[in-house]
Amino acid sequence: MAKRVAVIGGGCSGLAAIKCCLDEGLEPVCFERTDELGGLWHYTEQVKDGQACVMRSTVINTSKEMMCYSDYPIPKEYPNFMHNTYVWQYFQDYAKHFGLTDYIRYNMEVVSVKRAPDFLESGRWLIDTRDHKTGDTSRETFDAVMVCTGHHADKNVPHFAGLSDFQGKVQHSHDYRTAQGLEDKRVVVVGLGNSGVDLAVELSKVSKQVYLSTRRGGWIFNRVDEGSGLPFDLTFSGRLFSTIQSFLPFWLVQQIVMAKLNRKFDHYLYRLAPEDPPLSQHPVVNDDLPNAIITGRVKVMADIKKFTSHGVEFVDGSAEDNIDAVLLATGYIFGFPFVEKEVIDVQQNRLPLFKFCFPPDLQHNTIAFIGCFQPLGAIMPAAELQCRLAARGEAKLPSRSEMWEDIRKKEAAMAQRYVHTQRHTIQVDWVPFMDELANLIGCKPQIGSLFLSDPKLAWTVLMGPVTPYTYRLHGPGSWAGAREAVLTTMDRVRFPFSTKPVPRRFDANLRLLAHLLAIAVVIILILFIFL
Repeated sequence: MAKRVAVIGGGCSGLAAIKCCLDEGLEPVCFERTDELGGLWHYTEQVKDGQACVMRSTVINTSKEMMCYSDYPIPKEYPNFMHNTYVWQYFQDYAKHFGLTDYIRYNMEVVSVKRAPDFLESGRWLIDTRDHKTGDTSRETFDAVMVCTGHHADKNVPHFAGLSDFQGKVQHSHDYRTAQGLEDKRVVVVGLGNSGVDLAVELSKVSKQVYLSTRRGGWIFNRVDEGSGLPFDLTFSGRLFSTIQSFLPFWLVQQIVMAKLNRKFDHYLYRLAPEDPPLSQHPVVNDDLPNAIITGRVKVMADIKKFTSHGVEFVDGSAEDNIDAVLLATGYIFGFPFVEKEVIDVQQNRLPLFKFCFPPDLQHNTIAFIGCFQPLGAIMPAAELQCRLAARGEAKLPSRSEMWEDIRKKEAAMAQRYVHTQRHTIQVDWVPFMDELANLIGCKPQIGSLFLSDPKLAWTVLMGPVTPYTYRLHGPGSWAGAREAVLTTMDRVRFPFSTKPVPRRFDANLRLLAHLLAIAVVIILILFIFL
């Protein structure tokens, strides 16, 4: 009889968990508290506490080739950076293609996850659920659990002096959907994360004035890469780039990235530059903020000192009166209150989990927490690798002491590199983290052997972006279509641009020379690194 696995949540991680369980001959049962799959990417006008949701205008920050599931490429017709409606449609198509919806129980909330009385022998779990439609409760026993609720949970509302006396509208970004009602208003947006910047830019198009308050500042990455115009993460997340970066002093990498970002616009002139260099805090991805600032529609302000009944005072002594609304883009506090605290107790967003996934002290590694990390890249492929590892079974994990050593090593590295905030407790470098998971599964691409058997593919894997398909080329869970998917990546990237004919390039010879010089430099670097 197949082992039964409880999958909690039917978002992007939950769908991958169902698929990976089926691949391993397991019997998944997915509990989704809403009436639709897709998690936060299922847009709803209605606001629900504890249920994250995108804004109506949200466009994803990672390109389609870097965020897709590893054995199901996103259609070439879709734009490279997709509006949330495309993302949700992709999740629906993925679920339909692999028959995942047959295993989802909608409107079912998990209220309790506890170890079964015989856990020491069996590793089994007791799951209590409540049906949102009927109110009925039930209990079932499962051989394993995959918690796929993510880290966009409860609103983080910091304390600001005088906020309770403010007479205008106060709203957290969690509850924001559209700019309706904020037309011609003077609005303060608190927070320079991705949500805060998206809010400020959107409101600047309809509001009278937007003030963007930031405690530290931030470095702004653009979706459109400088020079080529291609998605920035195609080059930023390349395997060769990652390899070279690992051999360079980190301060030098930071300086290179800083110079690149300041070529787009001077972060110091625009009052956005933080005290810390790039890669020391989570990046902000937005192409429109500089335009909003230079046209005066958004004004960058310091941290907030206090609110008055109709205004706000900032820590640098400046103040603004006649403020109509305050939007708090101040992030989330996540946790798993339905799981017994002896298994996991999240404090200040810290997760003592092996690979941000497995509690190291349990006698059986039969519970996995999926997608509870913040990558410098797309979360979907890395979460899928966590699912693949969890579905492979607990025998694939190292010893308890080795897991704790890995956890402490990651904690120390984060403390040394990142700004000490609640936000930077679950950061991972995208390619290295996926390679770590792939090593445990046995599916990390072996470039050396590929050069002997398939030089064309090996060159593409080395020189091109680290697409999710590269983790399906061989090993457990290999996919027959992975090679073609890797080799045709750029075809799908370019296809959405093919909307009209263009004249012959005048710079073709110069571009060819530039490519030849680049190849020569890469060959020299490879020889230097590996020989």
